[in-house]
Amino acid sequence: MNDPSPLVFEPTTLQLFRFSAATWNPHLIHYDRAYARMEGYPDVLVQSHLHGCFLVEVVRRWADGRGELRRFSWRNRHFATPGDVLTCTGHIVEVDGDLVTLELEERNQDDRLCVTGSAVVALTSNGEDGR
Repeated sequence: MNDPSPLVFEPTTLQLFRFSAATWNPHLIHYDRAYARMEGYPDVLVQSHLHGCFLVEVVRRWADGRGELRRFSWRNRHFATPGDVLTCTGHIVEVDGDLVTLELEERNQDDRLCVTGSAVVALTSNGEDGR
């Protein structure tokens, strides 16, 4: 069993605006550059939940229909802004029967750790997720 393949995300200002709209997140720090700068940031910020979505996508592609995400958690460690190149990686840390535990992380182009996370996937022998 191989570790997940790395995925690279490059969030844009438009993506952040749309994600805020889709998730009903009205915080100006995600789409108003002047406000974000007033708060001391260089630009608008990637939403914490979007970071989580990036990590889930690593797990989803790795599982590739072979199982079901049973548990997921993440912790934001450093902010990211539009134009950052965010590389999400994961590695298998435990296999217990059909349950696989993955440790996940997201780093920016400067190798700064932005997010850590973990996931537990229940693999199925027939490639179906049991639904």
